[in-house]
Amino acid sequence: MAEPLVEIKNIHKNFGSLEVLKGVDFSVNPGEVVCLIGRSGSGKSTLLRCINLLEKPDMGEIKVFGKNIMQIRNVNEYRSEVGMCFQQFNLFNNMNVLKNCTYPQMKVKKVSHADAIRTAAFYLNKVGMREFAGANVATISGGQKQRVAIARALCMQPKLMLFDEPTSALDPEMVGEVLNVMKNLAKEGLTMIIVTHEMGFAREVADRVVFMDQGKIEEQGSPDDLFNHPKSARTADFLKAAVNKGD
Repeated sequence: MAEPLVEIKNIHKNFGSLEVLKGVDFSVNPGEVVCLIGRSGSGKSTLLRCINLLEKPDMGEIKVFGKNIMQIRNVNEYRSEVGMCFQQFNLFNNMNVLKNCTYPQMKVKKVSHADAIRTAAFYLNKVGMREFAGANVATISGGQKQRVAIARALCMQPKLMLFDEPTSALDPEMVGEVLNVMKNLAKEGLTMIIVTHEMGFAREVADRVVFMDQGKIEEQGSPDDLFNHPKSARTADFLKAAVNKGD
């Protein structure tokens, strides 16, 4: 059996006196799509940020690609293999769509300008944004910005993609276009960890769904097991509330 792509053991993370992660054990296998669900403040986004070294755990071990990432010296090189898409897109507003996708390749991977343009064109086409290559980022919609953010991450040809509630800042009519891009990536076998409040998406796309509650993993399993046969009362209560909200 293949080694896990991500292996986390007993990580803790505090922000001052607030304990956000309370001894989380978590792993992801190559090609697996894992959706993290739970209430706001349950630790989902913090767990994701620890995997990308945007936050440093106070205790525990994180191995990605078989390496202890707590000992990594070149964080940018590591992040070039771990793509991340944020709620607020985090695009370079002073660059057009194409340059948003070429600049990181040239800066971090040291590829030529011509090669960066070819790669950017390929991935912008994949997310349906190639015709907007020359557009100013400020002039495109939220759904289009998120698709550009996904293309920019894919341009680095990552082995792992992290998504932190990629649709939460979008108007409802724009959510579908981003989720469709992510569904296609899942079909292609890209390893993904997705923090989401879109229960229908998690049910359809995830190989495994992880419910986090109060800084711990309360329950995890296949979408069928978790959504239809939750073992924990906390999981059942959360899913009932999520369905009632229309998620």
